[in-house]
Amino acid sequence: MDNVLLPNLLEKFVNHLKSQGKSDFTIVAYRKDLEQFIGFLTGKEKNDIREVKKEDIDAFIAKLLQDNYTKKSASRKLNSIRTFFRYLKNEGVIEQNPSLDVSHPKYTQSPPRIFSKLEYRALRDVAKEDPRTYALVELLLQTGIKIGELANLRLSDIKDSSLYIRSYGKNPQRDVPLNKAAKKSLQEYLKARGGNAQNGQDDHFFITRTGHPLLIRNIRQIITRCFREVGIENATVNDLRNTFIAYQLMNGASIEYIAKVVGHRRLSSTERFLNLVKEETERKEKLGEL
Repeated sequence: MDNVLLPNLLEKFVNHLKSQGKSDFTIVAYRKDLEQFIGFLTGKEKNDIREVKKEDIDAFIAKLLQDNYTKKSASRKLNSIRTFFRYLKNEGVIEQNPSLDVSHPKYTQSPPRIFSKLEYRALRDVAKEDPRTYALVELLLQTGIKIGELANLRLSDIKDSSLYIRSYGKNPQRDVPLNKAAKKSLQEYLKARGGNAQNGQDDHFFITRTGHPLLIRNIRQIITRCFREVGIENATVNDLRNTFIAYQLMNGASIEYIAKVVGHRRLSSTERFLNLVKEETERKEKLGEL
């Protein structure tokens, strides 16, 4: 590689990621992080990668924090920069990787938000006013699938007692069991859905009133409206998945089983809920709720 100008190197790095089979989502994230970094360097009149020093990366991270980026977000951008520099070193473009000497901003990962029994019931109650909303909420709460997996469901993915989940992002394809509550919500939605599909052209399970696929942003809006109506604050759609995992653990399901159902590739992702469940159980014992 003779050309050491940053924009050209970014394009070569993106092509390298594509050749590795990285998802579009991952590639876009890397590109955005690195374009931001390159823009910062250009502002300092640094266009040659060999001129970039540890101090420049430190200054970029400091600027992010000054611009109100979270420490977690700044840390992720540093990871993108490190991967980029590691690629350049492997390609022989640079001799040293200056990003390795840059420290990650210290941040504490906030624990997953778990709905209380009261919030759980209130959410389900308000969702029952509309068959589609009811099915969306029940599937998220009773199966722990991701919002993208929910939006991706097809009519043929609905089995008698399970859902077929197509691979999505890092999550593998799998079969997820359906309990009575989830099955009932699906049946009621199918009845209400009726002839809304566009003459069979589209087999998405969740559709708009006019028969178009329900998008992730549409689902997020519906669930957020439910949160607002029942007064649930500081919650995201992913917290329904968190709640499913926590309640499964409380009911004695094994970590291996839950990891398989929700598509965790590492058991450590599921294990982080154990302490939360332990704390919740101890709290209830003190209050005499168990």
